[in-house]
Amino acid sequence: MQSFLQQLINGISLGSIYALVALGYTMVYGVLRLINFAHGDVYMLGAYFGYYSARFLRPYMSGNPWLDTFEVLAASMIGCAIAGLLIERLAYRPVRRASRLTLLIIAIGVSLLIEYSSQLVFGAEPKFFPQLIPEKAWHLGGVIITNQQMVVLIMAVLLMVLLNLFIYRTRTGKAMRAVSFNLDAAKLMGIDTDRIIALTFALGSALAAAGGVLVSINIPGIDPLMGVMTGLKAFVAAVLGGIGNIFGAVIGGLILGLAEVMVAGYGSSTYRDAIAFLILIAILLFKPSGILGKGQVEKV
Repeated sequence: MQSFLQQLINGISLGSIYALVALGYTMVYGVLRLINFAHGDVYMLGAYFGYYSARFLRPYMSGNPWLDTFEVLAASMIGCAIAGLLIERLAYRPVRRASRLTLLIIAIGVSLLIEYSSQLVFGAEPKFFPQLIPEKAWHLGGVIITNQQMVVLIMAVLLMVLLNLFIYRTRTGKAMRAVSFNLDAAKLMGIDTDRIIALTFALGSALAAAGGVLVSINIPGIDPLMGVMTGLKAFVAAVLGGIGNIFGAVIGGLILGLAEVMVAGYGSSTYRDAIAFLILIAILLFKPSGILGKGQVEKV
């Protein structure tokens, strides 16, 4: 039982990271019907922005782990929000009305451009993320919980709650949902759709940055290709929950994190990465719209 509870905590902690990154996929898909494969690389940029922010801010840090983490997280999220705006403005907006295949090819191209440019700028060798929070472990009935896991979980939950309030309690969030429902109708109603789409990219990228920093707090090794596998898994989480559905992305992320940890804990760690793609195959075969997604009929 203790082992199960330990795996449960580890799975929720990992799943909350997948959920943060999956939210970016699902938000962009919701407004543009675009699978932004560059999103995993934005997650990687978030880790690097956090790395350099931590080094730059080190002399000015208060010594309070929560405050220092928040400062680095905020700097990284702002950096990636700007990166998301640039990606949307330079790569996607000029071809917004192009076919889905064209958009997909451009998304893959942007992803490769970011990955190899990052190797040139940051260097191909892994870097060690600065320790913002000295590790401390609590033993609760045989279950070990570290303060780093607590920070990851609390920050992830807080960001998801704030995103939910923004989307369902603000006028801008209402406009975002209108664009998601029907882009052309939203434009006819006077909504500045270009601004809403750009904001969606910025928000999604900021959440991916948060995921990059929070993962780096637990697993300090970062490299320019770290976003490839995580991005694919987050995409699977978004599809699992029902791509385009905010709550679905959260549920998909948590299920994927738990499945991955349980397989590694009770089965073989060899299948740790494979389980995500087995889930993807299963969901596409049996419920392509995902857990909370709704089937759509498309005109051909």
